[in-house]
Amino acid sequence: MFKRIFFALVVIITALGVFNYDNIRRLLAVNSLFAEDRIADNFISMDSMFFSTPMELGPVRQPPLPEAETPLTMPPGFAEWAAERKVSALVALRHGEVVYEEYFHGDAQDLRISWSVAKSFIATLFGISLANGEIASLDDPVEKYAPKLIGSAYEGATIRNVLNMASGVEFDEDYHDFWSDINKMGRVLAFGGSLDDFAAAIETRIAPPGRQWQYVSIDTHVIGMVLRGATGRTVPDLLADRLLAPIGIQKDPYYLTDGDGVAFVLGGLNLRTRDYARLGQLVLQNGMWNGVQVVPADWIAAMTTASAPTAEGASQYGYQWWLPADARPGEVFGIGVYGQYIWIDRAHDLVIAVNSANRSFSEDGVWEDNIEMFRKIGAALTP
Repeated sequence: MFKRIFFALVVIITALGVFNYDNIRRLLAVNSLFAEDRIADNFISMDSMFFSTPMELGPVRQPPLPEAETPLTMPPGFAEWAAERKVSALVALRHGEVVYEEYFHGDAQDLRISWSVAKSFIATLFGISLANGEIASLDDPVEKYAPKLIGSAYEGATIRNVLNMASGVEFDEDYHDFWSDINKMGRVLAFGGSLDDFAAAIETRIAPPGRQWQYVSIDTHVIGMVLRGATGRTVPDLLADRLLAPIGIQKDPYYLTDGDGVAFVLGGLNLRTRDYARLGQLVLQNGMWNGVQVVPADWIAAMTTASAPTAEGASQYGYQWWLPADARPGEVFGIGVYGQYIWIDRAHDLVIAVNSANRSFSEDGVWEDNIEMFRKIGAALTP
């Protein structure tokens, strides 16, 4: 009897040791994720540090992006800007052709973390589900499709509210505060907790739904909950089948996940830089790819139109896509922390995809400086 008890204790202690080792490993990964000497490498190897799920796209359905006969000559100051902003990779498309491609860290095959650029992918995907009738209306309350949110601060908020980042829920997005909500959420992700539970546990609001714009990353997770509830499928499965495969993504991507295997849809997508550019090209082409309407054109127009109740004179927001405060006709972009971008300039038929590891991304003037460089690139194009 004693031997059996002793053996059982050994098994339990060993299991706890493995569990604690995994937790400690992930904690160390989180703590060093943005370290100056590691950040660029970490951003191309996220699956080695966090839970993740591969996205198998099957046989490639579309050809590689064509190369332009005449490459783009970057404007004066570009090299200095790229160095200062810690750009890791940049791909520019003009008329759907690659006019510039450079990898300052890693190579063309690296799968690079999207951070919040993933939000723009989810919004684009959402339009397909709406067109399919799986979602009846953007004015449906989110709990209709995600009943777990009943009793939370999200109850009564509409799908349109969360797409606009106007849910009204209280959420601190300060990346520099260890105890902020966004960093608490990051620890939930790292330690294998449940993001659904995290969202459902939010109880307070700063304003009624739809009244006030506030950038709340967990709003995008709620969009993912709605998609899962409406379709009965996972977001990685939906995104691979309905969006990524049809536009010819060339290398199987992956999502970071929580401990339940639920995709970190607000920031955990990992793709090649060329394939981020593909999404921008799809949007520029009003949802059309090689003669196939992948995403309804009216949805592309709606999600890239400023519709959120942002402050006057501030950057504008649609459905998980941004517009500059002084937006010129045809300008729209997706953005992620540390310098991830998909910039779309319809006036110049230009898409720019950028991956960076810029720890100074939130400093005053960086946002505006980046937009200025994208505009300079557009202006450098010959007619």
